[in-house]
Amino acid sequence: MPSSDVRDETGRLVRHHLDRAGVDGEVTDARAMSHNGYNDLYRVTFTARPPLMLKVAPPADLPCLRYETDLLRGEAVYYRAVGPSGAGPVPTVLHQGDAGAAPGAQGGTPPGAQGRAFLLMSVLPGESWASLADEVEERERRALRSQLGGIVARAHTVTGPAFGYPAESVAPLDASWRQAFTAMTRALVADAQRFGPRLPRPLPDIEALMAAGSWALEEVTVPVAVHFDLWEGNVLLQGAPGARRVSGIVDGERMFWGDPLADLPSLRLFDRAEHDPHFTAGYRAAGGTIPDDEAARTRLALYRCYLYLIMLTETVPRRFTPLEAARTRTLVYPALEAALNVLATRSGGGA
Repeated sequence: MPSSDVRDETGRLVRHHLDRAGVDGEVTDARAMSHNGYNDLYRVTFTARPPLMLKVAPPADLPCLRYETDLLRGEAVYYRAVGPSGAGPVPTVLHQGDAGAAPGAQGGTPPGAQGRAFLLMSVLPGESWASLADEVEERERRALRSQLGGIVARAHTVTGPAFGYPAESVAPLDASWRQAFTAMTRALVADAQRFGPRLPRPLPDIEALMAAGSWALEEVTVPVAVHFDLWEGNVLLQGAPGARRVSGIVDGERMFWGDPLADLPSLRLFDRAEHDPHFTAGYRAAGGTIPDDEAARTRLALYRCYLYLIMLTETVPRRFTPLEAARTRTLVYPALEAALNVLATRSGGGA
């Protein structure tokens, strides 16, 4: 997206949040990044200090899924937990501003800025893997998948206090992963009932199959940092063609404390990361394990159902055009059906 004149509405919104954070310095550019997510993202350039990334939550009255409430809290938790661990390159959180009445220091509050939570973060080098996909050749892709596997495995050594979303927007953190994920699923089903997206099966049937597979969640006893949005758009690459390296993992806003297997669906959104020999080699070399028993396959199907139901439901509050919604259904329906079929064949595994 084009850069913003610092005097226009976007520039005033950015300046407002910088003032809230106590960040001075002349802003020369506030560039809205291409971003289809829930929050707004800006790259802010100054005359005499390093650039920053500013992520701003939407207005409180914007329709959203329940788990999206206070979503930036989870992103801050992820970076502050994973960054110091040395697992991989993530942004440094420089300031976290909660929602609430906090006027800026210069010129009052611009329209639409009041009460919006925000994060100020360091800028990581590189470009998104998705933007470079046509340039990355197969040999390089294999090396990058292996490196990414190692980063994800190391991130999975970072543990949390209990299971669930850090913002506790769906339910309080829980000592039981089965209870936490059940609460997450019920909240999403309620969202789907409220927004009414088109689904490949009746919603009660989807909910029943997911409930029948929940027995497999009992095996998970340690809550780890799950990013849950590790598609190539959120992986940054840097380096010369043929020798690029992963330089950043970004957009951790959908994180939760959960089962490490829950990161696999987004790593190969409509495929199987657990069948990617290069990713799994890197993951295992860094100490990660990917079980392949009935319980693990059931859990993976549950996490895929959860992710795909989010993707279908969010088309309504985000006001996808009819064409955008149809494209989403074309991609997601077969994947959701496949995951539901796995649950249908394993629903009696241990309930």
